Amino acid sequence: MSLIIFGNQFARNLEAAGALGVYVPLEGGHEGRYQRRLRAAGYSVLHITARGLGDLSSYLLDVHGVRPPHLGKKTIGQEAAVGYRYFIPPVATYQLENLPTKSKGLVIWLIEGHILSNQELEFDHSANH
Repeated sequence: MSLIIFGNQFARNLEAAGALGVYVPLEGGHEGRYQRRLRAAGYSVLHITARGLGDLSSYLLDVHGVRPPHLGKKTIGQEAAVGYRYFIPPVATYQLENLPTKSKGLVIWLIEGHILSNQELEFDHSANH
């Protein structure tokens, strides 16, 4: 019964603060309960990992280029021999544009956030857009 009460409080805390940091034990299980409560409260949840994100602003909000590992296959010609660059759409912007009509918003569930720098932790999308 306490999960129902605490789950609703979790959603209210998110609405009040705009962002929350939660320590989840390694054995897991807790994050699924929190996410289920957020979905029940009307939010859509996007799961991503902090590893390999690079520039948060570009990855989440802008079209950005990535170079997959070349695995020995390098480009030939006038470009640098580091492989082709592929452009992918912004992850969060795409999700925001395709939210269900009755959704309250998008929650980005970011795992392994302990590897982010202080500058990345202070990222504010409203300052950039």
